[in-house]
Amino acid sequence: MGFNGEQFIWKDRKRYLGLPLSFTRYAISDDRLFLSQGFLNIKDDEILLYRVRDLSLSRSLGQRIFGVGTIVVTSSDKTLPILEIKNIKDPATVKELIHSQVEEMKIRRRVRVNEISTCHDDFDNEQDDSDDDQDDDDDI
Repeated sequence: MGFNGEQFIWKDRKRYLGLPLSFTRYAISDDRLFLSQGFLNIKDDEILLYRVRDLSLSRSLGQRIFGVGTIVVTSSDKTLPILEIKNIKDPATVKELIHSQVEEMKIRRRVRVNEISTCHDDFDNEQDDSDDDQDDDDDI
């Protein structure tokens, strides 16, 4: 059990030299990603999983030596648009766990994300310009 009786799928602490010696705690429930920081003054944040837009994983040489890594979660959340889950154990497995929970929540809530590609828009504009050039040739 966790915050407010919440059942967690995964939880860990930020680690130093591979050891959980910090007061930064991370957790995942069915529908939310939690961050809790502090000892005397505690700050709690959460991201609804259906708002997650992107996940990335990085592992420096030092992190690889100690078996930890950092997951960067990009979301559409107003208060916490970027969350770095730093120095956690087995980061690749955790990233896949987050990904599967995010997809499950998006399906359950029927959330549909439309991606906008600036490269595609530029390509369309170039095609439109070339069509204009052909029209000019027809006028001559």
